[in-house]
Amino acid sequence: MARHQKRANGDLANGAAKANGAAKAPAAPAPAQKQAGLAELVVCVGGIYASFLSWALLQERITTTRYGPPASPETFTYSIFLNTIQSAFAALTGYAYLRLSAPRGLPVPAIFPSARILFPLGLVAVTSSLASPFGYASLKYIDYMTFILAKSCKLLPVMFLHLTVFRKRYPLYKYAVVALVTLGVAVFTLHHPSTAKKSGKHVAGGNTTWGLVLLGINLLFDGLTNSTQDHIFTAFKPFTGPQMMCAQNIMSTLLTTSYLLVQPFIAQTAVGAWLGMPADSGELNEALAFVTRYPQVGWDVLSFAACGAVGQVFIFYTLAHFSSLLLVTVTVTRKMLTMVLSVLWFGHSIRGMQWLGVGLVFGGIGAEGLISRREKKAKENSKAAAAAEPKKEL
Repeated sequence: MARHQKRANGDLANGAAKANGAAKAPAAPAPAQKQAGLAELVVCVGGIYASFLSWALLQERITTTRYGPPASPETFTYSIFLNTIQSAFAALTGYAYLRLSAPRGLPVPAIFPSARILFPLGLVAVTSSLASPFGYASLKYIDYMTFILAKSCKLLPVMFLHLTVFRKRYPLYKYAVVALVTLGVAVFTLHHPSTAKKSGKHVAGGNTTWGLVLLGINLLFDGLTNSTQDHIFTAFKPFTGPQMMCAQNIMSTLLTTSYLLVQPFIAQTAVGAWLGMPADSGELNEALAFVTRYPQVGWDVLSFAACGAVGQVFIFYTLAHFSSLLLVTVTVTRKMLTMVLSVLWFGHSIRGMQWLGVGLVFGGIGAEGLISRREKKAKENSKAAAAAEPKKEL
């Protein structure tokens, strides 16, 4: 939930990668800018691992820990509240990063450079804000290991939207990657000895299917977020990653805060009854009351938001100073480490056939990243060769 994106968790970085490359391609000094020292490389990679591995552990702890007496335990289920805290932290951090990354002697780029950009940015805020509730709701029916694995499959919703909405065609290997990833998730899910049953989350076996449906909706919203970010970076050059991070999270915070404030009033109307909203004090008051009863949750939420915001900064900095291949490698290995860390930290178990599913998913994702990188490098070489030909004639 949180891209990033993510975005990001992670969701946000997908769009930013293309944006930075598109914005800097015409400029001659671009390759030189990406040459950074070994110390910076270690800091960037270490920062991404540390921030997002901590973010994932906190996310699992917040959403799965059961508080209170065993007879009537409680779980933190306030996804909009969590999303609001996260986007507020990311907006403040993004603004600081935007100011610090501005070249000396030049004005800080505007967060919203034109009125035309407000609508697509608003769409990004809406889709990213809608994605998180569906993702967190799916955790009521599937366990966190399945959640992590399925959330790694960002290519599926993006391709689906481009095929159905934009009528875009893809090379054959992309379809092969989708088939591998889909097969991997299916194998992992079918052979999973659900740890959620131990905590009483599942009330019926068929609910796993409903959890995957909810997670599929979450991935579709993630795909729409990434596609809209791509459009913004292409149509509003030279809109940068720090600008996107700040602007998107400002609008997301305004949107979710408005919802939290008006939800108690909507719940009392016929619209609220039709939407199934409980006629109570509202999510904001309930979340604050939950944090008051269990203060540790409040510290986990703040730490979760801080880790996500700092992680986004490391991603954007890595994109600006190193190759996209490095980010692909770090992203894939980070997701694999997240699964391993979740197994070790929370005592999950992965059986033999499930390792096959994990291998299919990350093998497909890694292969897609490497082939895409080779294609991009080949295009860059052909452009460089074409640009050098007129000079030879002179």
